[in-house]
Amino acid sequence: MTPPGRIASSSSSFLAFDFGVKRVGTATGSALLRQGQPLRTIAAEGDARFTAIAALIKEWQPDALVVGVPFHPDGAEHDNTRRARRFARQLQGRYGLPVHEVDERYTTTEALAAGAADADAASAVLILEQFFREHLS
Repeated sequence: MTPPGRIASSSSSFLAFDFGVKRVGTATGSALLRQGQPLRTIAAEGDARFTAIAALIKEWQPDALVVGVPFHPDGAEHDNTRRARRFARQLQGRYGLPVHEVDERYTTTEALAAGAADADAASAVLILEQFFREHLS
């Protein structure tokens, strides 16, 4: 994955992913605006999931990707931590774009509490906006 640090430029665009075994929430955004926009939830697995992601990459032409990686409240890893990191490596290998990982503890809870119609896509927005807060001054 891309080492932590500053992003390429303020005009960089991103696709963000809230990874789940059965669903992946997606969002887009730019470093210039420092905010995300929910896209949709991909309810597919395996090759069908990556076909849908390839279509989003073709449509939005991002400069980089951001993947939320879940942890236990105490910071410990669990099975979904490893799955999300594997997903991030697969994205980087398939699409050749920089992939950034973000600790996504509580994003789904926050999205549900806000009454989001599509909690997975709303979580992807939160992941992207957290990335912007961590990497832009």
